[in-house]
Amino acid sequence: MADGLLPVADALARILADVPPMPAETVPIAEARGRTLAADCAARRTQPPFPTTAMDGYAVRGADVATAGARLRLIGESAAGHGFAGRIGPGEAVRIFTGAPLPEGADTILIQEHARAEGGAIVTTEAAATGLFVRRAGLDFAEGQVLLAAGRRLGATELGLAAAMNHAALAVRRRPRVGILATGDELVMPGETPGPDQIVASNNLAVAAAVEAAGGEAVMLGIAADTFGALEASIADARAHAVDILVTIGGASVGDHDLVQSALAREGMTLGFWRIAMRPGKPLMFGTLGGMRLLGLPGNPVSSIVCALIFLRPLIRAMLGQPDAAADETRPARLGAAMKANDERQDYVRARITGEDGGVPVVAPHARQDSSMLSTLAASDALIIRAPHAPDAAAGMPCRILPLNLLDG
Repeated sequence: MADGLLPVADALARILADVPPMPAETVPIAEARGRTLAADCAARRTQPPFPTTAMDGYAVRGADVATAGARLRLIGESAAGHGFAGRIGPGEAVRIFTGAPLPEGADTILIQEHARAEGGAIVTTEAAATGLFVRRAGLDFAEGQVLLAAGRRLGATELGLAAAMNHAALAVRRRPRVGILATGDELVMPGETPGPDQIVASNNLAVAAAVEAAGGEAVMLGIAADTFGALEASIADARAHAVDILVTIGGASVGDHDLVQSALAREGMTLGFWRIAMRPGKPLMFGTLGGMRLLGLPGNPVSSIVCALIFLRPLIRAMLGQPDAAADETRPARLGAAMKANDERQDYVRARITGEDGGVPVVAPHARQDSSMLSTLAASDALIIRAPHAPDAAAGMPCRILPLNLLDG
C-alpha cells in the first residue's frame, strides 16, 4: 500500500488477533439485558411441561366429536393453574381455557364456537379432528436442550426464553471497561463556555454511546490538555480505573501538537500500527500498554465515529466472546448517483437511503463529505464503501454499504 498505509482489513485483523474473552460473572436475569452469554444455556424444564390447550373450549375425546350433533356430558372445568383432577371417559367433556392442562383421557379440543350448551351437557355443532388445538408436552423445548449458545447477546427474546427455561441468573462475560480520553487544548465539555479558540467536545460522548451499545462499559476520562504532564496523568487515571481498552481521541499524528503517541510510548506502549488506508480515519493508532489495548482515534468527529464502528465495535464484541465479531456486516445496495473513481484509500462515504430497487436499498451519497461535519453523518443511513482504486461508478450500479444503525447495537 502506498505511503505505508495499512489496508483496513489488515488493520482489523491485527486489532482482533489473540483477543482473549473477558472473564465470566453471574448476574440476575433481570440485569442481563445486553450482556453476552459466557456458557451454553440449557433448559431446566420441559415447556410446556404437560399437554395444554391452545384455545378456549372443551377437552374431549376425538372419537366422540368426529361428527356434528354429538351430545357430551359436562363433568368439570380446567383452567390455567387449576387443572381438572379426574379423567375423561367416553361421552364426557371438560370445560377448558387457553393454557390449561389437558385432562387425562382427552386428546382433542372442541372450540367453544363449535359447541352449544344444553344444561349439564354440550352438543357439537361442527366436527373436530382428533388432536385439534392440543399443545403436546415439550412442544417448545425439552429439559436439557441447549437453546442459547455461549457468545449469544441477550435481548428481549433471549431473556424471555431463558426465563421460560427456569434460569434466575445467567453466566455472562464481564463488560470490557473502555476508557475514553479526549485530547486537545481546543476542547471544552458541552454546556461550558468555549474560549475564543475553542470548540465543544462531541467525539468522546458519541464514542461512549457506541461503546455502551456494543456491550462495553464506557469510562469517561475527561479532556487532556496538550502537555505530556496532562497526558501522563490521564494514562495513570486509565490504569487506576483498570480499563481494558484505552481510547484516545485526537493527537495521534506526529505534528508538533500531536503528543498522544509520544506520551504513550514514554509509558511503555508497544505500537502495533498507525495510519490506515481509509477515508475518513487515516491517522488511526493501535497498540498495547501492559494488559491494556490502545486505540487512538482521529480527532475529526466523523473520522472518530466511523473508526469506532469499524474497529472499536468489533474489538468489544471479540472481548465479549461473540463468535461473529469479525463478520462482514456490509449489505448490498445500488447507487442512487454516479461516483468518481477512488484513489488508494478505502472510502466510507456518508449516504442516505432513498428507495429500493430489486429488493436492495438505493443509496445517494451526500454532496459534502468533510470529516468535520456531524450534521451530514446524523442525516445518513449508511456508509457506501468504495474500495481502493475503484473505477467510476454510474447510478444504478451495485455497491456495498455499512448500516449506521450498527452503532446503536
